[in-house]
Amino acid sequence: MKIPSLVCLVLLLALQTSIDAQTVASKEVSPEQVSAAVEQAHQVLWSKFIGDEGLIHDFVGAIPTPEDCAFGRPNAIGWWSPIENGPMFTGTYLAAMCERARRSGAAADREEARRLVQGLLKCASVSDVPGFIVRGVGTDGKCHYALGSQDQTHPWFYGLHAYATSGIPDAAERQVVVAKMTEVAAALHALDWKCPCDGAFKGQTRGDFKMFRHHGAVMYLSILKAMHDVTRDPVWRERYQTALQERSPITGKTRLEICAEGYPYDSDQIKNIDQNQLWIYVSSQGTFAWLAKSETDAAVRAQYRAGLAINARGAFAVIGDYIKFDNNDTKVFGHARWQEGYPGWFPQKTQADAERMANSRDKNILGERKGYETSRMRNPLAAAALIAFAGYEEGFDAVRQAICHYDYAKLNMAELFFAECAYYALPANAK
Repeated sequence: MKIPSLVCLVLLLALQTSIDAQTVASKEVSPEQVSAAVEQAHQVLWSKFIGDEGLIHDFVGAIPTPEDCAFGRPNAIGWWSPIENGPMFTGTYLAAMCERARRSGAAADREEARRLVQGLLKCASVSDVPGFIVRGVGTDGKCHYALGSQDQTHPWFYGLHAYATSGIPDAAERQVVVAKMTEVAAALHALDWKCPCDGAFKGQTRGDFKMFRHHGAVMYLSILKAMHDVTRDPVWRERYQTALQERSPITGKTRLEICAEGYPYDSDQIKNIDQNQLWIYVSSQGTFAWLAKSETDAAVRAQYRAGLAINARGAFAVIGDYIKFDNNDTKVFGHARWQEGYPGWFPQKTQADAERMANSRDKNILGERKGYETSRMRNPLAAAALIAFAGYEEGFDAVRQAICHYDYAKLNMAELFFAECAYYALPANAK
């Protein structure tokens, strides 16, 4: 897509979202209110959702046992368990934590960042399958579900790259981090960038970084560029340059062109992105912003900036949903009872079996609160992060208002950390 066409698309999106933008609450919030809200979110996250191993748990509930992981309960993917998204959430949050530490200069913030790093390193160390990033660990500190994904693996790189370049680690600690990143990246390259599996699914893969969609293109390119950034090995830069110009066999578009089209490019593969799926784009938007900032080729950088703007405008159209969240809502969050909420367990011999098992649920036990938080907290705060990462100034007030809307102590889902991602993506001196 040519740059003029992209500009036209961005202007069209601006017209389409202008009415929606007017629905966002206009009440101004002070810097002190925003800071207080972020601090509440930070304290709730660290007191409630971060486990002993340094990984974010999706929610508070019984941690899976070795038997749960081995037999695939509630399912072999680990979906709907408290350790479903350990590296995805922790890696994404670590990047924000590094910026928090940079701004504060506080030793306590640096130590919290180090704790998150240890959790991420564990995710790459408890399996004997090269390149496999586990979703989290169970009660014995090492058991894990057999299936990962690129959505778990990319944020792992994102967080560790942010840490390695933050100035927080000393030379020895940085060497450990970079060595583990190099080990995992080399293993993935040997598998043609497909994510390996473990356990009963060893030898199989789940997730492909080279898939031609916006989400995947940004993730793949950012890993290649990050590896060059931390190792200075020219092979990674060569792979990055090659990957930019590789074309989709279906659409004929290069990865760079796909990046420039933003997440609407994925709408045929991922349904209802704007209303339900922005959360899976938070880490990719974060690395997208870094790609644009670090890119020295002006033409490539312009394509990146165009895609970032499209994503921000799409997010701006839905961020106002935060006003629909009632902090006094009393719906039942039954997902904490995950061991009861997914009946009819059966042995899962294929990945399709695992997905079928994951879709077996007892709604009477699980209740409605998760869906309520998903649509009215997770998605708006993810939208806030996308807007902030893009530097979309028109949306900054909405970002701050969304951050201040929630009583974080009443939330059941760990995605409240998106509030910190958004806040620390805003310029420190943003008006």
